Amino acid sequence: MRTLLLSLLFGSIATAAPAKSLEVIGYSGYLGEWELSATVVQTAQGGEKEYFGPVTMKHVGLCTQDGPEEKTGEMRIRILASRSQLEATLSVAGVACSYKGQLADSYNGTMTCPDREAVPLKLWLK
Repeated sequence: MRTLLLSLLFGSIATAAPAKSLEVIGYSGYLGEWELSATVVQTAQGGEKEYFGPVTMKHVGLCTQDGPEEKTGEMRIRILASRSQLEATLSVAGVACSYKGQLADSYNGTMTCPDREAVPLKLWLK
C-alpha cells in the first residue's frame, strides 16, 4: 500500500505541467521616460490568466545625471478571457499602482498611483 501511494505521488509530480512565464517590457510616462521589464510566472489558469514576478523600472529620460535611476518591485498581471484587456498591479518602492490596458499593437492604458497623476503605460508581452 505504501509503495502504491509513493508511486502515485511521484507520478503526479512528474506529470505536473511547468509554470508558464511571460516576458513583459514597457514604457511609462508622457515621453516614455521610464523603461519597465519583468518576467512573470503564471499563478492561475482558466479563462483569466494570472501572472506574478519581479519588475524593474529604469529612468531612461534625458534628465539623468548620475546614470539611470532604477527601482525594483513586484508585478501581478491578470489577462482577461478575451485577451483584449490586461489589468496589473505594480508595487515599486513601497507604492502600489494599478494599471488597465487595451490591446492594440501593445497594451495601452494608464498607471494610477496614490496621490499622483495617472501616467500612460504601454506594455508588450512575449
